[in-house]
Amino acid sequence: MPFPQVFPRPIHAVVFDMDGLLIDTEVGWRDAMIHVAAAQGRELTLATFQSIVGTPAAHTRQVLLATFGEDFDVETYLAAAAARFHAVVDTENLLKTGALELLDFLEAHGIPKAIATSSQHASVQTHLGPGGVAARFQAIIASGDYAKGKPAPDPFLTAAKALGVAPELCLALEDSHNGVRAAHAAGMMTVMVPDILEPTEEMHDKCVHIAESLHHVRELVEQSRG
Repeated sequence: MPFPQVFPRPIHAVVFDMDGLLIDTEVGWRDAMIHVAAAQGRELTLATFQSIVGTPAAHTRQVLLATFGEDFDVETYLAAAAARFHAVVDTENLLKTGALELLDFLEAHGIPKAIATSSQHASVQTHLGPGGVAARFQAIIASGDYAKGKPAPDPFLTAAKALGVAPELCLALEDSHNGVRAAHAAGMMTVMVPDILEPTEEMHDKCVHIAESLHHVRELVEQSRG
């Protein structure tokens, strides 16, 4: 018998964020962006980086222009940061601990899965394609598939529609504040698995759980099924 106290409603589908949730990329982006800024004689503060975590590329560009000035060469900077990032991480297995076990559990119980990310489809395939992880999702919703990015609910609503499941019956897994805001706004049961951002009071209010890891998420879902 299900235990309704674990989640407020039955879980009919799970929607995953990617960066910082499924794969360990946020630290790499943080280090690359701070390094390249320093090499240009500029300071990208940790607070500024944290303000762009989980947001679309357009928002990142706006923040950088607001930080460094309207004449700042954003494209050259981002290209240099991307080159440094990929040089460091592209040969590594970035999949988070517990990810495969969670996917195995969901598949064993016939629970469909989707990805809702601010990244490009190419990035999804780069990081999740070679190991066959991307193919395990029934839908992949990435940049270009929705009108407004996180913290707007569009990525999660698009994922729910692709899965054919009502948003309120979806469990959303996120690591960023803006991602949590997006999932909550979509009406999904939301669990935050913190990466480089700590959960705030707002995050506790918007989430049904704050999980320590994807292993913890699997345990919570298992408990909810009785």
